[in-house]
Amino acid sequence: MQNDQKSAKVHLGNAAEGLAVFGPQDKFLRLVMEQSGASISSREAEIVITGQAKEVDSLEQLYTVLLQLVRGGYAPTERDIMYALDLARNMQAEELLDLFKKEIASTFRGKKIMVKTIGQRHYVKTIKKRDIVFGIGPAGTGKTYLAVVLAVVALKEGAVKRIVLTRPAVEAGENLGFLPGDLQEKVDPYLRPLYDALHDVLGPEQTAKALERGLIEIAPLAYMRGRTLDDSFIILDEAQNTTPEQMKMFLTRLGFGSKMVITGDVTQIDLPRGKSSGLVEAQRILKDIEEIGMIFFAEQDVVRHSLVQKIIVAYNHDAESKS
Repeated sequence: MQNDQKSAKVHLGNAAEGLAVFGPQDKFLRLVMEQSGASISSREAEIVITGQAKEVDSLEQLYTVLLQLVRGGYAPTERDIMYALDLARNMQAEELLDLFKKEIASTFRGKKIMVKTIGQRHYVKTIKKRDIVFGIGPAGTGKTYLAVVLAVVALKEGAVKRIVLTRPAVEAGENLGFLPGDLQEKVDPYLRPLYDALHDVLGPEQTAKALERGLIEIAPLAYMRGRTLDDSFIILDEAQNTTPEQMKMFLTRLGFGSKMVITGDVTQIDLPRGKSSGLVEAQRILKDIEEIGMIFFAEQDVVRHSLVQKIIVAYNHDAESKS
């Protein structure tokens, strides 16, 4: 029977491995036990799991995979444990084993940049394969950051000749007319997240040099009109705030040898009432074009503080109960 009681043992190499998978003061262990009906304890050099057969199998896979990650030098966070537990419920935790093996790039300080969730891995793979990719999902899923990282990698490898970063300056009515300061100052607040990602990967000095030499261009969406962008890696951020006309204008800028990544969160549309979102419309119109990648991130892909994930879930529940 499916509900038979059973026991399983997972061998621990040393006390440090137990600490890594159970967390400080057994914090991770308590979280896992709250989410499952099984009993988990560590005896001498092993983890002992007792409970219903199905549950024990998934927890055995969870700890086997986590220990392999720990032995590979990866220190799991609370969010990683919960994410791995989610996967283990469908016996998919082993997918995590090749998740942390390969870095995409490193920051200018030499820190490895790796994907942190299955959703992110799928996104990165799709960007490498397709010319146009939509990354749609909640804040904190790394949509923009990973796109910028991959753009810098493509530039360094010579796959593209320049990077073009853009977002609609919706708060400024897209005409930027009534803000103080020169154009650079007017544009900067909206484009700040793009600069932050570049600074992280290239460092402020290299970013400034690349901007000066025209290898990287950062501009409001309105500045894309009438251009065709060849051999470029083009990122449109905050795409939920484009109008359908702007989105069509942007997508038709695609030139030879270019890649486009469009990122946005359809739950955070700041357009004036009555205006429909170009991102929502593009999703509907382009969904059957096979060469266009559509990646949808879930709450589980949030890589910020674990509270951010809970906040997003709570807002989503509220929105669903109203609709």
